[in-house]
Amino acid sequence: MNRMNARFLLLFAFVSIAVSSCRNWRCDFSQQPGIGVGYIPQEPDYRDSAMWITADQDSANSGADVFYVVSTWEEDWTTEDGQLCHYADVTNPRHRKHMAREINKVKAYMAPGNRFFAPYYRHATIDAFVSQNDDTISLRTQLAMADVCAAFDQFLRMRDASRPIILAGFSQGGMAVVQLLKHMDDTTFRQLVAAYVLGYKVTAEDTASCRRIRPAQGETDTGVTICYNTVKDVKYAKPVISATCIGINPVNWRTDAEPALLHDTITVRLDTAAHVLVVSNYSGSEYKPYKNLINVGDIHSCEPWLYSECLARNMAVRTWCWRAQQLDNRRVAVVVPMKTNMKGGWK
Repeated sequence: MNRMNARFLLLFAFVSIAVSSCRNWRCDFSQQPGIGVGYIPQEPDYRDSAMWITADQDSANSGADVFYVVSTWEEDWTTEDGQLCHYADVTNPRHRKHMAREINKVKAYMAPGNRFFAPYYRHATIDAFVSQNDDTISLRTQLAMADVCAAFDQFLRMRDASRPIILAGFSQGGMAVVQLLKHMDDTTFRQLVAAYVLGYKVTAEDTASCRRIRPAQGETDTGVTICYNTVKDVKYAKPVISATCIGINPVNWRTDAEPALLHDTITVRLDTAAHVLVVSNYSGSEYKPYKNLINVGDIHSCEPWLYSECLARNMAVRTWCWRAQQLDNRRVAVVVPMKTNMKGGWK
């Protein structure tokens, strides 16, 4: 055997071992405690339209492409043969119905004037969050975040790349928005109008590790991240959900403590130390406490609904600003070369 053949066989053996190890790792990964004990639902194929709820309500071609990520709906459940599962199943009619309920309610105010896209995904069950353990949450949501990133990549392939993008997500969906900011490339980021993290946190580690996370400072800035969490008192904030380093008031779009009046009766004020919204004259009684985690002094379940009119209006404002900036940039792109090619400067 000559030296070249020997090297080839050695390389082939190395690759075979590596592939085998990778396959075994993937298999082992699905069985790690806290990640995939028991049953792992079928992976979604986002080329299939059945994996999406979409709407095109932008006949004027003046809006944005809204990518929305649904929150957490399922508890731990067991299959017919008794296997425990920590994830929603995108082929399960009951799970799909739950996700569609929220997506369609959000679509009602986010889709008008826009193109709307929302994937079904294998979100981690609420039990991960009930643990109030960041490590457990991080482990269990890896699969869910991978699904969302895969859906987003397919969304990029099937959309008109000249249009602006809005990201939005509630609760676990808000976590996914943060992950998408880390996942996207700079070309995609330049298309971003804003990212709306509704009812979840943006941590100092997030902002340090991703320069694309730029906290919103007002009503009209673009390429920014909007984050808020609502409580009756700061003492009720749940760290696993709302221990955030940024916040903005979605009623007056201020980052200071200036209060704003919502629906003529509700006072909304941003606590600038905890970066959460403190509301007065609103009980949130329609949202019942759940497993001593949410709606216990906080009003977590209100996030996409209480401020829906503010959000819809702001998405339109920021989209208009993004498009105006692009128009200005195109004008500059035309003018500057003319200027540099002219002899003797402007006449």
